[in-house]
Amino acid sequence: MRIIDKTFVRFIIVGIINTGIGAGLMFILYNLFNVDYWSASAANYIVGSIVSFFLNKYFTFAVKEWNLFMVCAFIVNIAVSYFIAYGLAKPAMHYLLRHSPLKIRENAALFAGMCLFTGLNYLGQRIVDFRKSIDQGGRNDSQS
Repeated sequence: MRIIDKTFVRFIIVGIINTGIGAGLMFILYNLFNVDYWSASAANYIVGSIVSFFLNKYFTFAVKEWNLFMVCAFIVNIAVSYFIAYGLAKPAMHYLLRHSPLKIRENAALFAGMCLFTGLNYLGQRIVDFRKSIDQGGRNDSQS
């Protein structure tokens, strides 16, 4: 199994859709409604993850069956990816941009967290969440 193949391209397309919806919501909440960093980023990933699950399950990885492991693994992957990405991004941007205003540091952290999350989430979905189903006959474009 190659990590970067046609499923990666599909994952990026789904990511663009999720970014438009989730990141738009996150930055609007943070900048227009003054919602705090963690709540704004969490809203992004609650909404984006629901969209992501269905689009990645059916479009990216072409998995037809449902099982509790798949749903639980997806939720755990999202949560772990989220806390690692945003947990690293915030202190990193606060340090790197320490002479900048708080709004700039936290917007940069939101963007950096979003990028880190995307990479971690793809790996988790590809290697853990949908792997069993892919290996058992779902879409496996690494042979294409």
